[in-house]
Amino acid sequence: MSFNSYKDDEVSVERSKAQTLKRLFSYLLAYKWQIVLVLLIMGYGVAVSLVNPLIMESATDDYIRQGDLHGLYRLLLFALCINLFLVVTVKLRMYIMAKVCNNILLTIRQELYTHIQKLDFAFFDSRPTGKILSRIIGDINSLKDVLSNFVTTLIPDALTVVAVVAIMVGKNPRLALASLMTIPFMAAGILFIQIKAHPRWQLFRKKSANLNAFIHEDMAGIRIIQSFHAQEETEETFDELLKEHRESFDHAVRMSDAFGSVIDISWGIGCILLYFTGIIVLGVEDVSLGTFIAFGTYLNMFWQPIHNLSNFYNQIVTNIAGAERIFEILDTPPAIADAEGVTEMPPIRGEVTFDNVTFSYDDKVKVLDDVSFRIKEGETIALVGPTGAGKSTIVNLISRFYDVQEGVVAVDGHDVKKVSIESLRRQMGIMTQDNFLFSGTIRENIRYGKLDATEAEIVAAAKAVNAHDFIMKLEKGYDTELTERGGGLSIGQRQLLAFARTMVSDPKILILDEATSSIDTKTELLVQEGIEHLLAGRTSFVIAHRLSTIQKADRIFVVDDGRIIEEGNAAELMEKKGVYYRLYMAQFNAS
Repeated sequence: MSFNSYKDDEVSVERSKAQTLKRLFSYLLAYKWQIVLVLLIMGYGVAVSLVNPLIMESATDDYIRQGDLHGLYRLLLFALCINLFLVVTVKLRMYIMAKVCNNILLTIRQELYTHIQKLDFAFFDSRPTGKILSRIIGDINSLKDVLSNFVTTLIPDALTVVAVVAIMVGKNPRLALASLMTIPFMAAGILFIQIKAHPRWQLFRKKSANLNAFIHEDMAGIRIIQSFHAQEETEETFDELLKEHRESFDHAVRMSDAFGSVIDISWGIGCILLYFTGIIVLGVEDVSLGTFIAFGTYLNMFWQPIHNLSNFYNQIVTNIAGAERIFEILDTPPAIADAEGVTEMPPIRGEVTFDNVTFSYDDKVKVLDDVSFRIKEGETIALVGPTGAGKSTIVNLISRFYDVQEGVVAVDGHDVKKVSIESLRRQMGIMTQDNFLFSGTIRENIRYGKLDATEAEIVAAAKAVNAHDFIMKLEKGYDTELTERGGGLSIGQRQLLAFARTMVSDPKILILDEATSSIDTKTELLVQEGIEHLLAGRTSFVIAHRLSTIQKADRIFVVDDGRIIEEGNAAELMEKKGVYYRLYMAQFNAS
């Protein structure tokens, strides 16, 4: 079994890392007062950390040497108080930042989900659902530490480094210079690692998306897999994807882990240079014991923030790929969107016109080629023809799930491109062969067609399509809980519920795209009366391979190779003995 669509890595758009980070950190502006409070707390923490070495120096040189124990106790009590208060403020800082970061992730996830809901079918056709889910869940979760550490690490640690360098230079410039000579080596090493690590983390994110996409579809199609005993083949594919995922992670981690090594080597050499310069070059008589202790402490205070900053930089390199993938979708404009100045679609009467319509999905092969027709208000139009002829494309253009390349699609004389999508679609009812049912009660699934439907309207819709009887035979009736896709119900029962969901919306234009193809003959007879009720008084388009279901249609369009090659009612087309006649006789003889 081949799952190349899952093994193929998504193509990423190259983006400025600085712009990506600026955009990510802009979400912090909505919490400026919380951030100000956190910065004040961090400022206090930096101040305490800078004062502690000076306290140690003073305790050694001014109190212990002088034998002033009372002064030493007062100094130690002061140090104890300010450090205990620091512990309390650190806990408060952690709580505030955790809350802020969680709220930001929630905002980004809501923005991403809302935007994805607006994207056109072509976006979803071009990638597995699992790859989309990996961006909504995994990529967003990866940003939490980056957002938190931007405030709690980058700002205070950068201030600490600057302050420590200033204090060290002020106390002894030569010791400071010796201690910090390894900074250029560290900077060059980090830059090299960043250049190598970023593309590796990008690849890891793509491999994660591939794995998520495969798992999602594997679980959704588990019945097919088990029916064809294909478990071994899918396990092999899963193992391959898992191996690629693991290898990409190992490859990225090995490079990123070098950050710490570069810092540790620079830190160690800096310590050696400090004591070599202080003891051998300057001599112990020129540098007091307290100064040595203070410098050793400040050196650690310099390299520890550098280490923290390198870890933060490592986090950015690791997780910026996730931010890039999120913003890539947020910046993807819907191909089908309201243009400026669109108007609301007035109450639909039901007249539909195609005027020289040409359409293709890939700008190469024409699916519809110069199609024109006019549908009167209240007519039922059946579309028949071979698979791929363009039947579904016609109804998708009416619903404006795609836009035509040439010509005009109009409803009641209004170009569908010039009215708002919401005002057009809310007056239409669309049923397909795969009528998805959501997790929830039967009542909630029917009400999905009209969110403010009353109980009486729900029951009336179910009765109209002959679904009420089977619903009432269930243990909890309309309160029966359904699993995803209506598990536990027969195909016919699921489609009857979909009919009821469409009926309750009272659409002015109704589209049935192979809506009865999965219903057995007995169920079809049961629902046929409901369909006639559904079609009455509204303009309807019915796509059906089973020609027995469309004999009462006002007109039948025979579609082939992107054109309407025959048109008329069932009797007229039978008399012509053309394509429709041959299709009908083939089905009749097969029956």
